[in-house]
Amino acid sequence: MGMYHNRPHVADIRAMKARGEKIAMLYVTTHDEAAAAAAAGIHMLSIEGRFFDAEMREAAGDCFVQVGLPYGGWGSFAGRPLATAEDYLRAAYHYAALGGDAYYCSASYDIQKTLCDNHIPVVGHIGLIPSYITWTGWRAVGKTADEALALWRHTKKLEEIGVFAAELEVVPDRVAKVLTENSSLVMLGMGAGRHADAQYLFTEDVCGYGKNHKPRHGKVYRSLGPELERIQADRIAAFREFRAEVTSGAYPEPSHVVSVADAELAAFLKATEG
Repeated sequence: MGMYHNRPHVADIRAMKARGEKIAMLYVTTHDEAAAAAAAGIHMLSIEGRFFDAEMREAAGDCFVQVGLPYGGWGSFAGRPLATAEDYLRAAYHYAALGGDAYYCSASYDIQKTLCDNHIPVVGHIGLIPSYITWTGWRAVGKTADEALALWRHTKKLEEIGVFAAELEVVPDRVAKVLTENSSLVMLGMGAGRHADAQYLFTEDVCGYGKNHKPRHGKVYRSLGPELERIQADRIAAFREFRAEVTSGAYPEPSHVVSVADAELAAFLKATEG
């Protein structure tokens, strides 16, 4: 993937913030989801590194793709967990070669800074950060003045390092407004209210097929869950019938078989006897 392409660059996403244009963002895991997002004109996609390859980049069309770098024990790159700044750098360069546009990294400030110093567009995380959940529990972050101030300081630190954007997750809307309006970071809001620069949802929530906890900010636009369950039930039934026919000999039928002329078979058999 070359650097010359039609999809947005970091400069374009920053310009959208400057103009006050809202950014639509989805988390996708499959080629079909990525292709649907591209066809629908979704601006940004979040795709974990383990799902990102050349085919996924192609499916994503002109969407700006944020590739998630695995965090510590939450995933691995080239067969081992990312630990050092060099590990993260190598992973980012790998995904950049495949056509990633920015890289989500929730590691330490020094690791994020190393990526930024090497001109890699980094997306940080502010608020409820799943990989740090043991420290906070699953809850909104920033409902007290002290916590909101900690979010402000974190925001300013990310700016200072050179981070380009940040996921702003489950933060009170009025706190999110202050952070968004007083920061150069493109704020990718997930449960952070209408003032964030982007509205970011998971495909499983938008399409109503999530089996996990349904977040307050999730909104189902189409309920595909029952349809997908029906398809899976039909798939299982088809597989079961196939297996039964293999066992009974009902499959293959004559129409599934290649024939050979009697004379040719006879000549073949004669030759094998020789």
